[in-house]
Order: sequence, then C-alpha cells, then structure tokens
Amino acid sequence: MGIQCLIYLDPLSSAVIKSGAPFNSIMAENPAQNPSTDSLFEAPLRIRIYGEPVLRQTAVPISEVTDEDRQLAGDMLATMYTRSNGIGLAATQVGILKRLIVIDVNRQDLDSKPLVLINPEIQDGSGDTTMEERCLSLPDITGEVTRPESVTVTALDLDGEPLRIQATAMLSRVIQHEVDHLNGILFIDLVHPLSRKSLQRKLRRLQRQSRQFKSENGPH
Repeated sequence: MGIQCLIYLDPLSSAVIKSGAPFNSIMAENPAQNPSTDSLFEAPLRIRIYGEPVLRQTAVPISEVTDEDRQLAGDMLATMYTRSNGIGLAATQVGILKRLIVIDVNRQDLDSKPLVLINPEIQDGSGDTTMEERCLSLPDITGEVTRPESVTVTALDLDGEPLRIQATAMLSRVIQHEVDHLNGILFIDLVHPLSRKSLQRKLRRLQRQSRQFKSENGPH
C-alpha cells in the first residue's frame, strides 16, 4: 500500500486485542450498536452514535504523548475489534476530544499490526476514487464517497516520534475517514445530496436511539 515509516503497537498487545480479550472497563449497553457486535467480549469504551454532539466537535491536538494516550489507543483498538466491520476508529467516536486514530485494514490477519496515528494531518492527495463507506457511529448506514486515491500523511507515533506516510487504496480511505471524524465531519456529509436525502429516515431513527440512550444512562 505504499506505507513508509509506520510505527505500530507492540505485536503481543495487538494479538491479545485481536483475540477479543477485554481491556479495563465495561461498555454501557447501547441497543443501536447491537447489530454490529459479533464479539462475545464487551468493549472498554462506548462508541458514540449519530446524534451525540461530540461527533460534531473538533478534537484537540495532543501536545505530549503520555501513558494515558497509549492506554487510550489500546482501549480504542480493543473497542474497534469487538465490531465485526471495524477497521478504523477516532477518539471522538468514543467521546474523547483528542486527535488520535487507530486503524487496522488487515484485521483478519492476526499477524498484522494495527496503526496508531497521533495528530494526523493530510498534507496532499492525488487521484479520485469512489467507494461505499460505513461507520461504527452510523450503524446500518452506507453511502458512496469520493476521496483521493492516495494521500501523504504526517503524524506522531506512540513514542511521540514524527511519521510520514504515503498511503494508497483502503488505507488512504480509512485515514481520510478517521481524520474527518477529528474535525467533526461524518461520511454522510460527503455523499451526494440525493443519497443523503434517502438516508434521512435512518438518521432520524439513530438520533432517537441516541436521545433515548442518553436519557436512560446519562452522557457517559
């Protein structure tokens, strides 16, 4: 995929997470997420769904990478792996306004290593490609989105060291999708207006479920 200078989590940690082993805390039950949950293990973090305000907020850069940030990355990966279709997750999707994303486009390969990017910035892109996208924060909703085929991305790794990545194909798309999340942008904002209009009923249903969950369980 044209990846350069990638720094990943420890391979042993990755294997433990992919096996479905739970991390620290227990996820509050959210009925809107059940259809996408195949794992027998509960996630350490609750994925926010459409209608929750944090998804429209802009994340704040991480000034210094700490153990807390490394723990967050691990918890995010563990959460992502409990969803059968999860290959990327942004901190805003778990209610944390930090510029941190985790990605594993080869998650079915237990030997592959997930990617953690802190303060990712897309420097440039080239070529256009259109593909159907999904999102863990928008369960059961899909839409075609046109994005650059390849991008150059700068970020920090878990040690605070700078990275520069040339990403293409699926990795490029997932990075762009997750960086959008950090800026309060959802993929439904990028679909054709007619397609978005056809999704309104499903979106209103998610908003109702979000409000119901918040009223029954509080904001966390």
